[in-house]
Amino acid sequence: MLDLLTISEVARRSGVAASALRFYEERGLLRSVRTGSGHRRYPRAALRKIAFIVFAQRIGLTLDEVGEELAKLPERRVPDGSDWAKLSGGWTNRIDERIAELQRLRSNLSGCIGCGCLSLDRCQVRPRARPGC
Repeated sequence: MLDLLTISEVARRSGVAASALRFYEERGLLRSVRTGSGHRRYPRAALRKIAFIVFAQRIGLTLDEVGEELAKLPERRVPDGSDWAKLSGGWTNRIDERIAELQRLRSNLSGCIGCGCLSLDRCQVRPRARPGC
């Protein structure tokens, strides 16, 4: 029998609210089994999947993209370190783009706040913006 955790145990151990866990499940990112009384129980492996979801969101993946990535994991066994490494291996460019965006924001923040352009489509700080306020 699998070692199953309650939703409150998973929330406590992962740092993710129970409502978010239910939402992830509705989106097909997590799976639980139900007890006879309808309570959710998650396998321990869900903790690693939740960590992956949280990290992927932090680097800018949408939940749809997270779902696409999770669909690449093996179904008949618990994913191991090499499985997770394969998923995250292509994220370097995305992280570099995010870093560049934050650096652009940091270097233009003071000037942009006071520039008065009041137009997001012309803002220098906004990604893919046209130069000049």
